[in-house]
Amino acid sequence: MKSRALTIILALSVVLTVIAGCGVTTNPGSPSPSASGASPSATADVKTSASIVDNPEAFMKAISNNGTWIIAIVKDLTINKDLVLDGEYKNGKKDKDGKDIIQRKIALYAQDANRKITARYTLTAPKFTINSPKASIQHGTFKGDVYVNTTDFALIDATVDGNIYFANADAQKGFTMDATSKVTGKQEVKAP
Repeated sequence: MKSRALTIILALSVVLTVIAGCGVTTNPGSPSPSASGASPSATADVKTSASIVDNPEAFMKAISNNGTWIIAIVKDLTINKDLVLDGEYKNGKKDKDGKDIIQRKIALYAQDANRKITARYTLTAPKFTINSPKASIQHGTFKGDVYVNTTDFALIDATVDGNIYFANADAQKGFTMDATSKVTGKQEVKAP
């Protein structure tokens, strides 16, 4: 029992390190991210807070239009429902012109204080629809098909064990993936 509690505490501390390393910010007086995936209080800027999730319900809430910019899982998750990533989110940083940076990140990993990846997780669902601009899946595996409705979706050191379908040619043209990412199935335009 003590080893299980220690493992959970260690996993949560690693995930919090991931969040801290990503530059997550909250407004003064707002709560810090919680492992329960609970939403921030009314005083928090939900555009810049994060969700650390360990169950399907918390993940579904975090990816919704009322969710958070970064969703970090702390273990492999299987969700037997279609997923939809909705909403436009700010990551709490500014660009060179002082404008808020838009970003949505599905973090399927843990890292240490030096930003070294210490664990990679698998998220499994039948379908994951990407509606949020500047969205990415990072450092883990999504098992299922991805449907992309934006023109700037990215895979960063991630695997899609399935197909990626693009709503149109612009969505396909705007898709990027780095050299360590892979897609096991098709990548094609397929209208919804």
